[in-house]
Amino acid sequence: MQILKPTNLKAIKKAIKIGPKKVLELIKPLTGRGGAGFPTAKKWEFAIKTKEKVRYVICNSDEGEPGTFKDKFIIENNPETLIEGILIAAFTIKAQKAFIYLRGEYEYLKSNLENAIHKINPPIEIEIVVGAGAYVCGDETAIIKSIEGFRGHPYYKPPFPPVEGLFGKPTVINNVETLTNVAQAVLFHDWNSNLRLYSLSGNVTKPGVYELPVGTSLKTLIELGKPKNKVKAVYFGCFGGCMPYKNIELTPKNVCGKNCAIGSFTIIVVDEKQSIPKLAENIAEFYERESCGKCTPCREGTKRILDILRKINNGKGKKDDVETLEDLSKHIHETALCGLGKTATNHVLNACLFFKKEFK
Repeated sequence: MQILKPTNLKAIKKAIKIGPKKVLELIKPLTGRGGAGFPTAKKWEFAIKTKEKVRYVICNSDEGEPGTFKDKFIIENNPETLIEGILIAAFTIKAQKAFIYLRGEYEYLKSNLENAIHKINPPIEIEIVVGAGAYVCGDETAIIKSIEGFRGHPYYKPPFPPVEGLFGKPTVINNVETLTNVAQAVLFHDWNSNLRLYSLSGNVTKPGVYELPVGTSLKTLIELGKPKNKVKAVYFGCFGGCMPYKNIELTPKNVCGKNCAIGSFTIIVVDEKQSIPKLAENIAEFYERESCGKCTPCREGTKRILDILRKINNGKGKKDDVETLEDLSKHIHETALCGLGKTATNHVLNACLFFKKEFK
């Protein structure tokens, strides 16, 4: 796999040799791999243009999206290249310190990162902060609050972190796959920005991480996982929503055009033996539990969504419950504070749109 080629510190040495401007040119094709897809070079430039002398880099290792495990795969197999990517980011924006925010469930991987840091002996401090397992800390503003010692609650933007982030200083936040690709992009002239790591799970016999180009057909990917039964639907994680199985090319345009979001390229396969309303209830339980409670739409709305889904699945639903689900989901999406709330009902909207008969 291209993502796992060891660089043996050649990438950071090359970055120092060519300088920050050239590094930014080399990573221009790189977009964020955490789900938002924001251009990495542009994010770094925002921090560089500030007048502040103290700056930070945060590696977002809070991989909490259900069905997503590509960052874990990198930390397990190639933490050295990840550390190099962090150092290149710090060198480019002139950061004084870097942090790795590791989700609580990944604490057992801390030693992998510590060994890689010790082996590389970086010129700046890289501190590993282990979270408490809160899904909301996948949001960059919640990560900042957590590192600062507060509860991991998101806050309103602007100001955006590259301008005013950790401790009020410019802060670049990139996820594990993005920073690992930084080292690849700097070192290898044949680095392919079109490759992605797909997390494939669900009703398949060979779940795992598959590296394939953007535009790979959904059928090709699912066949690699060898599904157990006839495939009925696919979920793009939880926040990405769901849609009936159809052999489409996996591109943001194709997926997002169907009211879903391809995000971090997570595919959960659902076969014909599964109930969509039951899956919706399962996901709703996750969001209700993980809501940080800061904003009313998410705190109260996720609970209400779950209550209605439980009624439907227990055979106590009313004729207008599906319409209520749709209206409430849209309201939560439009008014919630952070990404958790704004995407918490995507799966419900898609399920009601594509699988309304199952709800009825």
